Amino acid sequence: MAEPEFTATGVGIECARRSLTRAGQVKIRDGRLELLTSYGREIDSAPVVSVHASKPWFASRDRARATVNGTRYVLTLGRRDADPGDAADAAVDRFLAAVRAAHEGT
Repeated sequence: MAEPEFTATGVGIECARRSLTRAGQVKIRDGRLELLTSYGREIDSAPVVSVHASKPWFASRDRARATVNGTRYVLTLGRRDADPGDAADAAVDRFLAAVRAAHEGT
């Protein structure tokens, strides 16, 4: 089975209600998940099989929650200028599917 690949730009990344970046990147490649700032500096990374990701039921549809190395992050994956439903839901669903595929592949 091929490694799941995922890339999203323009991602808002928050930790403990504090915004780390409003235009960051989330990448899954070579079996690792990377959270990056808009300048490409690494915020956090871990093997994707050790990452827990979910869609919070109480948040807007463009958000996902990820626990990386024991730190909880809230990721806003929808572009701010896109339609509120379609693009945001698709990005969150693709992110969760890539994490799930990595877990199933082990």
